[in-house]
Amino acid sequence: MSRERSGERNLEHGAQVITGQLGKTIQRLRKAYNLSLSELSEQSGVAKSIISQIERNETNPTLATVWRLSQALDMSVERVLASSEDAPFVEKLSRADTPLLVSDDGLCRLSIIGWIKTVEWLQYYDFHAEPGGELESDGHQRGAIESLSVLDGALEVDVAGAVESVKAGETLRYRCDRRHVIRNVGSVPAHAFMVCMMKAAVLD
Repeated sequence: MSRERSGERNLEHGAQVITGQLGKTIQRLRKAYNLSLSELSEQSGVAKSIISQIERNETNPTLATVWRLSQALDMSVERVLASSEDAPFVEKLSRADTPLLVSDDGLCRLSIIGWIKTVEWLQYYDFHAEPGGELESDGHQRGAIESLSVLDGALEVDVAGAVESVKAGETLRYRCDRRHVIRNVGSVPAHAFMVCMMKAAVLD
């Protein structure tokens, strides 16, 4: 085999490896934001079928496509593409890199500080609620458990009509596979650390 032909094969293999890592990364990011393929397609301008092929490692996307997806997922192209299974793992996120969700009333902020690779079974958040703030969530998958540790202030949690209060220094665990609401009914801001175990399944 000629050196040129060998080089082409090495390049082809390299492209497949990069695409394999890229597909996993895009899928994890999409799931971290709870986006469907259609929603990511709408936000990025990349066809749903193309995104699906990328996630299944069936195509080598152009840099322009990767850029559009990275913009829709609030990540730089470099961070989306940078992936090495063998390199030492150290990852630091700045405040600007940390995804932030805001409640419908604008009074609750949920910083997604959990790791994208664990999003399907473990999620964790930094939660802030102004007085009167309310964060309403639909039920997650069966068996999911949420753990809310209040650092400052006090919160009220309503799980399908069962209401419990939790204040600074206390932790409340509850089923989150049904509608649940976290409220700040106090007069001061509240701050909590929230962990959601998506596959706890301890109550099955």
